[in-house]
Amino acid sequence: MNEATNEMVTDIELQEPNELQEIEIKLLLEGLYQMYGYDFRSYVRGSIGRRILNRMKAERLPTITALLEKVFHEPGVLERLLNDFSIRMTEMYRDPSFFAAFRNEVVPLLRELPEIRIWHAGCATGEEVYSMAILLQEEGLMERAKIYATDMNEKALKAAKKGAFPLKKMQQYTKNYLKAGGKKAFSEYYNTDHQFAYFSPSLNEKLTFAQHNLVSDSSFNEFHVILCRNVMIYFDNALQQQVHSLFYDSLADGGFIGLGSKESMLGLPKGMKYAEFNPSEKIYRKK
Repeated sequence: MNEATNEMVTDIELQEPNELQEIEIKLLLEGLYQMYGYDFRSYVRGSIGRRILNRMKAERLPTITALLEKVFHEPGVLERLLNDFSIRMTEMYRDPSFFAAFRNEVVPLLRELPEIRIWHAGCATGEEVYSMAILLQEEGLMERAKIYATDMNEKALKAAKKGAFPLKKMQQYTKNYLKAGGKKAFSEYYNTDHQFAYFSPSLNEKLTFAQHNLVSDSSFNEFHVILCRNVMIYFDNALQQQVHSLFYDSLADGGFIGLGSKESMLGLPKGMKYAEFNPSEKIYRKK
């Protein structure tokens, strides 16, 4: 079982909040918004509630109200809680069939563009960003491409910028790369020490990492491709519609959006029109 799966299992197995704790969670989330501007009020309550309980126990506090007090008065606690909320379940070439479909079906259409702008929204620690950079380099498109990778978690972004991933994960990542249609020996893209694999600095030249909150921040460019995979499953329906509006406004006509295997285009806000480009891999094209 990989670390991503372990994190998911841990999240599911945590104790569910009781009635009083539900009230405390509501107050905590409102406090985060009012005091710091972080808006988690429309996240799926079950998942975020379990993460709050986990942080309460990790801080050895008796109540969520005590956690709120610590969040207000101890910056380190706030940072740890925000890190708990961040979605970090990712790996290189996660769902290899998605990347294979992107290479075989989307890339030929991107070749027609003089420049290519791609947005990885909710990029976490950057594994899928580097996956896309390698794919575009192999297809001869990296010179005219620009990849913007954003996440709300500053700590995750710092890790992503380094392009260094645990060496123990390279065996699985190599398998994913080959299943996704990789054309070389995957080891050509990185150097190693006894602990990490360091990806070639040349891959970073067309990558821009920046902090961006899908809940509260606006569009910052027009993109030909937007990838946001298995992030919105943590949002309630209203917030999903809000984020879909952001993506729709940020996507060029004829542009592509890729969602995660657990997500769909059902319940889109009125007026949004996409063609099912490859529905099995959750790739859609803006009409």
